[in-house]
Amino acid sequence: MSSQDSQDSLLFGEEDENFRPRKSVVRYPLVSFFHLFFRTSAILVYLLCDFLSSGFIACMVSIILLLSCDFWTVKNVSGRLLVGLRWWNQVDEDGKSHWVFESKKPNSTNATTSAESQIFWLGLIVCPIFWVIFVFSTIFSFNLKWLAVVIMGLVLQWANLYGYVRCKLGGKSNLTNIAKNYIGTTIFKQAMKETNRS
Repeated sequence: MSSQDSQDSLLFGEEDENFRPRKSVVRYPLVSFFHLFFRTSAILVYLLCDFLSSGFIACMVSIILLLSCDFWTVKNVSGRLLVGLRWWNQVDEDGKSHWVFESKKPNSTNATTSAESQIFWLGLIVCPIFWVIFVFSTIFSFNLKWLAVVIMGLVLQWANLYGYVRCKLGGKSNLTNIAKNYIGTTIFKQAMKETNRS
């Protein structure tokens, strides 16, 4: 890459510097659509596969393709554009894997809109819940031929959810410590309320 290329490329978050969005505007309707389309399509194909096709292989391949398209779209496009977050894994020269979490610097010129943020987080949180339900229903109904498919759905959607939660909370922070601190703070506030009442 030449120095000319590196100087002309935009830094993360600079692509829409001159745009000041209203909070309820959806600036990227196509991205918002595909953020939800692949996720819900995979769920619908799984639920309706007995009605759509009698072949297990055709349904399985369709679901895996939709899940793969969803994973790529959420990780590389909708997370960056809708909420200003991105994550990836890189391997250094020693062969060690490092997770990188990045968020757009919050300022008024390139802030994300609340409508896009709600679309993003709603799709990111609700769909993995369906795959958890599918895993348990597959196990309890002894329909084990679908177990690999539902586990793949759960893993791919959980990976994106985990990555974006880490981006949102700060990549260096440990989620367990954040939960402990939140619970500790909540208990402390409740104790202080009780002492103030008495």
